[in-house]
Amino acid sequence: MTTILEATPPGGGRWTPLRQAATHVLLDNWTGAATVPSRALYPHQWSWDSAFIAIGLRHVAPRRAQRELETLLGAQWDDGRIPHIVFNPAVPLDAYFPSPDFWRSSTAGRAAGAPRAVQTSGIVQPPVHALAAWQVHLADPAESRRRGFLPRIYPRLAAWHRYLATRRDLGGGGLAAVVHPWEPGLDNSPYWDAALARVEPAPPHSFRRADLTHGSPSDRPTDLDYARYVRLAGVYRDHDYDDARTPHAFAVEDPCFNALLIASEHALAAIARTVGADPADARAHLRRAEETTAALVDRLWDPAAGVFGARDLLTGEPIGGYGVSGLVPLIVPGLPAQVTAALLRTAHGPRFRLGQVHLVPSYDLTAEEFDGNRYWRGPSWFNTAWLIHRGLVRHGRAGSARVLRTQILTAADSTGFAEYLEPYTGQGRGIRRFAWTAALALDLLHSGERDVDRDVEERDADERDAEERDTGGDGVSTARGEAGATR
Repeated sequence: MTTILEATPPGGGRWTPLRQAATHVLLDNWTGAATVPSRALYPHQWSWDSAFIAIGLRHVAPRRAQRELETLLGAQWDDGRIPHIVFNPAVPLDAYFPSPDFWRSSTAGRAAGAPRAVQTSGIVQPPVHALAAWQVHLADPAESRRRGFLPRIYPRLAAWHRYLATRRDLGGGGLAAVVHPWEPGLDNSPYWDAALARVEPAPPHSFRRADLTHGSPSDRPTDLDYARYVRLAGVYRDHDYDDARTPHAFAVEDPCFNALLIASEHALAAIARTVGADPADARAHLRRAEETTAALVDRLWDPAAGVFGARDLLTGEPIGGYGVSGLVPLIVPGLPAQVTAALLRTAHGPRFRLGQVHLVPSYDLTAEEFDGNRYWRGPSWFNTAWLIHRGLVRHGRAGSARVLRTQILTAADSTGFAEYLEPYTGQGRGIRRFAWTAALALDLLHSGERDVDRDVEERDADERDAEERDTGGDGVSTARGEAGATR
């Protein structure tokens, strides 16, 4: 095992080749309107991938980063959902499964307002989009204003958050629920084993996995897991993607999904002020962020374990275990101090060994279910490491943040932008030239701790300014004046 404790923060020209290589990955994966995660395994546009990709693209091509998000939002459904896949009609149907003819979005999703002109999936992914949009705007505010970027996408992002806060509050406790393991992005995490066990698998002859053409079976979810994924998606489709009417066999409140919703509500408040929306809109976003934070702590925090867990809404019981999803709430502003302290202890403890293994394992290193090679059952992923890096910066853990940043950049370089890593050896697993790995490496190369810290401070200052305006300050005219410049 390689222990990484004395890492030196990257700097200077040492990383110039990595910048160039990462940029080329994004250029090569660009389709003309969006970026595919991988030309081979993932040949369409994925929802949270595009958000992370835009965060990296903003440093080298701000207009393309805006286009990335605009293309995704162009496939939004009338009910507000942003589908997890937007299909490229030029790609053969057998290149990926489930393909458009399985989802049948334009017919099965008609009542929910699925677009007619583009085919999509019917499920969603974590709501990173408003956070990404705000970051993209800050990268080149002049170009953003010239193109009217924020005013055009703000209503769509607000509708997306309304969908999650209303139709997806299946537990009635103020958190968004996920109805398929693909939705929280941690597809085959041990978190979901018990909930998935009650799902009747789809017959083996009813589908053909395309992923095994490009990946080793030892890296990917099992056939049994996949058969259950297919069953859940098919039942949702056959009930017209109606959240209230579908007899969900899988309905879970996930901490990562809701932490990203909270972070994006804070970003949406900043966007609302920038576009000159009614001041009540910004206040509403901040209020929802605070209410969702309180619900997150109340419903998903496990003080005995020192980590956030998930909740199975069919049984009403918490889901135990230590997944990286439970650490991601470090990005949330306003967590109680004792919660933050416990999360940091857990991250550095034996279950994740932050700074001692490569990046952040996706599941408990000490658990029987841990598998360092198989997708989300243990490997370290670059996007969750990037999120935890932001959380470390937010909470003043500069040393740990520098070590993690160096690990991310070193691993991206040494593995050829692998999809994920075996956490003990650092060996790249999955596919190479993976787009969000390249994008997030670019972001860390261009930003670093001080810029992330400054972004956190600026957003906190924006929120304080909003509170002053709400109590009679004179900042409203300033916000409206900036919005006037965008039109």
